[in-house]
Amino acid sequence: MISSPNKEIATKWFEAFNTHDLEKLLSLYHQTAKHYSPKLKIRLPETHGLICGKDALRQWWQAAFDRIPSLNYEVIKLTADDQQVFMEYIRHADGDEDLMVGEVLEIENGCIVFSRVYHG
Repeated sequence: MISSPNKEIATKWFEAFNTHDLEKLLSLYHQTAKHYSPKLKIRLPETHGLICGKDALRQWWQAAFDRIPSLNYEVIKLTADDQQVFMEYIRHADGDEDLMVGEVLEIENGCIVFSRVYHG
């Protein structure tokens, strides 16, 4: 398997997320990064699913880690090129049915500038 800098960023992303290391996770993002998720549309409808900036990301993920302490992701596949990574993973959380997820990370100069989550 050929390694790429963007695939390495995705690997670090999963390590930080699964250990709930918020600062390590945020360090992968540009200060003005944007994140879109269908779960944002449900939990914070005023966002229309889109949040911007590290402060908003910090609040979103901290709330998720606090609400769901068992939350973790099982990597299925990472597909990367020089601008983005497509990640396929399974969302696990005690008491919830497993959820298959796709997510795209757009990366510029070694930082995630946009992430978009896809799931049913």
